[in-house]
Amino acid sequence: MRLSTSFRILLLLALIAFNTGCDQVSKAMVRQQIAPDEVITVIEPYFVLTKVENTGAAMSAFSNLPQVPKILVLQVLPLVLLTLLFVWVIRMKKQPWLLSIAICFYIGGGLGNIWDRLLYGSVTDFMFIHVGLFKTGIFNFADVSVMVGTALLLIYAIQEQRSKRMEPTM
Repeated sequence: MRLSTSFRILLLLALIAFNTGCDQVSKAMVRQQIAPDEVITVIEPYFVLTKVENTGAAMSAFSNLPQVPKILVLQVLPLVLLTLLFVWVIRMKKQPWLLSIAICFYIGGGLGNIWDRLLYGSVTDFMFIHVGLFKTGIFNFADVSVMVGTALLLIYAIQEQRSKRMEPTM
């Protein structure tokens, strides 16, 4: 099924908005209802909620940079890259939907965290998982979107690799 360009762009924008919206709604709830560093056990001891404000990137990377380089690294550069990704995903009309969806998850998650940095000067993180040896840092739904995008990208790459192996050689 071939979609019109306008409808395709609307679907991609809706997916980006859905990812960013879920992130922003969850963070707004956390900001209103959880005190800083409060710990709420959801599934003891595996899943807890705790509100922290991260002034850096993942795992507080770059949080100690001076203000101007920090803005460039954590706001300007990501916004430029996300814009380029969006332009690319819009222009790649014949690419598989799985690849387009993966990119939209990246964009939606990235925009969620950039939005926080622009409005609040930090990113609100609030989920923590610890199961056996597996232990996360404190994260949010924007991070989940990026991880889902990564998983979809891996699935796409594996599918592409398998289909190339199945092609007849001459």
